[in-house]
Amino acid sequence: MSKAKDSVTETVKTIVYALLIAGLFRSLLFQPFFIPSSSMKSTLLVGDFLFVNKMSYGYSKYSCPFEFMCPFSGRILDSAPERGDVVVFEHPTQHRAFVKRLVGLPGDKIQMKDGVLFINGEESVQTPDGVFSETFEPQGAAGNTPRCANQAVGLGGECVKERYTETFPDGHAHTILNIGNTRVDNTAVFTVPEAQYFFMGDNRDNSADSRIAQPMGVGFVPEEYLLGRVDRVMFSAAGKSLLFFWTWRLNRFYEDIV
Repeated sequence: MSKAKDSVTETVKTIVYALLIAGLFRSLLFQPFFIPSSSMKSTLLVGDFLFVNKMSYGYSKYSCPFEFMCPFSGRILDSAPERGDVVVFEHPTQHRAFVKRLVGLPGDKIQMKDGVLFINGEESVQTPDGVFSETFEPQGAAGNTPRCANQAVGLGGECVKERYTETFPDGHAHTILNIGNTRVDNTAVFTVPEAQYFFMGDNRDNSADSRIAQPMGVGFVPEEYLLGRVDRVMFSAAGKSLLFFWTWRLNRFYEDIV
């Protein structure tokens, strides 16, 4: 009987230790994140599954699942992000995670002119790169339908957007999408404050980002709200659930994020 009790005790200990290690792993190293919206198409699709690398930029109280686990202000083991990084951060007022591309560093001047991004007065050149095509249908758990440049698309129809390769003045290149003219295609000059950052979605006309002030948009994001960088898609499913194996996008498994 004693041996049986010892066996049960050891099993319970093993489970507890495993949970503690998993919690520590999630808290300090990597955090899973699902893409719920279309703001980063075509770089990230609704239903992509990522791991956020928390070691990229160091740690703040927002990097922990519970703030009491990181009882300090500012950041420790701090490392500065680079323009062009795809970053997961906590929204400063909505207190939920967002994923966007880092466009503006502290001190930068950011402006949109006729849908073209200017950084410190220099144009980020957009080179036509065909179209991004997808089926007009409900996507992900929320079941939202995509926005299309060819309006009045019926369910099951082809939804297209213009695609461009955007190259920052420093040479970083990535793809962006264009749907049409919006109010944030032309903006005033944003001067990024010290220790804050400016983010935009790659699906430019379908992204609430730093071009729009909080609480409706993102505004400037203080550095302590950065959770980490994402470097690749680990898994992807087009359906409402990961269990719907027939909706898996096998071509996106372990795909690099540029």
